[in-house]
Amino acid sequence: MSATPINRMALGQKSEYLSHYSPELLFPIARKPKRDEIAVPSPLPFYGYDRWNAYEVSWLNLSGKPQVAIAEFDVPCDSPFIVESKSLKLYLISCYQTKFADIHALKATLEKDLSASTGAPVIVNLRPPKEFTQALLVNLPGTCIDELPVTTDIYEPNPDFLTAQGSITTETLHSHLLKSNCLVTNQPDWASLFVEYTGPQIDHEGLLKYLISFRLHNEFHEQCVERIFMDIQRRCHPTSLTVYACYTRRGGLDINPIRSTDAKSTISPIRLVRQ
Repeated sequence: MSATPINRMALGQKSEYLSHYSPELLFPIARKPKRDEIAVPSPLPFYGYDRWNAYEVSWLNLSGKPQVAIAEFDVPCDSPFIVESKSLKLYLISCYQTKFADIHALKATLEKDLSASTGAPVIVNLRPPKEFTQALLVNLPGTCIDELPVTTDIYEPNPDFLTAQGSITTETLHSHLLKSNCLVTNQPDWASLFVEYTGPQIDHEGLLKYLISFRLHNEFHEQCVERIFMDIQRRCHPTSLTVYACYTRRGGLDINPIRSTDAKSTISPIRLVRQ
């Protein structure tokens, strides 16, 4: 499996919406170049996955009757590739006029294609309409730091804002002010994020200024979260750390990367009102 150069991706180009099943529409992007850029060591210093929620999933049953579902895709963070988001949207659109025996057949097809594209097993869950109410909205855990009276004019990632000192503490902090931009189209990507850690207490104002500093930064969702994880790890030296970002929906998809030092993290996927 080799990644497609960014200038050949469907993202940012006029799209042809195919109405027949077309797995070749999926474009993989290698994780390694961006990880090399921020010096992520090997083996990886974190565990986790990328939870994709897809709200515009439809297909035909064998009688030709349309079916709909909400899809959840869990891509492990140790997969060698991610999938470019517009290519995933076009791939899902290609299923709209395709007949599948049942929802289980569609699930198996999605798992097969996404696993092949990312180079690792992808878990797919499909929620039919009778299960839509199970996708409950929640609030982020912990203390919101957004009301802190910070002053800044730095809008490119600056890890110098991150400091920690004092006695060992365990706390969860969150912010709704994270914004970055798509690496290719420069479209804004909005997110809420929480940090859960044990270690010297992180300066809350410094953390908020650091998150705000992503405002003009161009990077994919997964890469932003890994950059945040690595910067906190290196600057604040926590003994345990989890970073979880919930990005808002674009094109019927939202992406929610989680990275944690805990291989058995019990944090459940979160869906916020902005998603």
